[in-house]
Amino acid sequence: MNERTAQLHAEIQACTICAEHLPLGPRPVVQFSPKSRILIIGQAPGTKVHASGVPWDDDSGERLREWLGLDKPAFYDPDNVALMPMGFCYPGKASGGDAPPRKECAPAWHQRILDMLPDDCLTLLVGAYAQTAYLPDTKKLSMTERVRRGSEFAPFLPLPHPAWRVRLWAAKNPWFESDVLPELHASVRAALEA
Repeated sequence: MNERTAQLHAEIQACTICAEHLPLGPRPVVQFSPKSRILIIGQAPGTKVHASGVPWDDDSGERLREWLGLDKPAFYDPDNVALMPMGFCYPGKASGGDAPPRKECAPAWHQRILDMLPDDCLTLLVGAYAQTAYLPDTKKLSMTERVRRGSEFAPFLPLPHPAWRVRLWAAKNPWFESDVLPELHASVRAALEA
């Protein structure tokens, strides 16, 4: 890790801008390198990830790695994959699941991380929060429609959030497994070979 990257990681780990709103306190969870070939912009850590400090260290992460065709060593190599959620810390509970990512986080940190990454890295927008932030002209579209029309949004590729509920969604949208996942595997391979 070069000095600039180490400095940004240290600043992020020391962040307390929304500490008063975090029920478990701040514990920013990110991964990036100036060599990252794939950028995954997700939602926010859940309680398991907050406890471990390892991004996507839960069932959702297992499903996401299956979708990408990556094993854990490849996924957790920051020279391969940058992991930058919309909120870096666990935001707490809300009705129906976790609360939305804190709004302070992305404006404070995303551009600084993006400025460090290669211009040609494959960018995956996982879930509605990342999609509406990075594809603001698509706010009227459903997440399903964004994923179905994913190739229209290059250099971004929208994906559903891989939480357990996605199994029900995938059963109603079989084109995701038959059409989107093979294209995703090919895009991931191409990004890592570039």
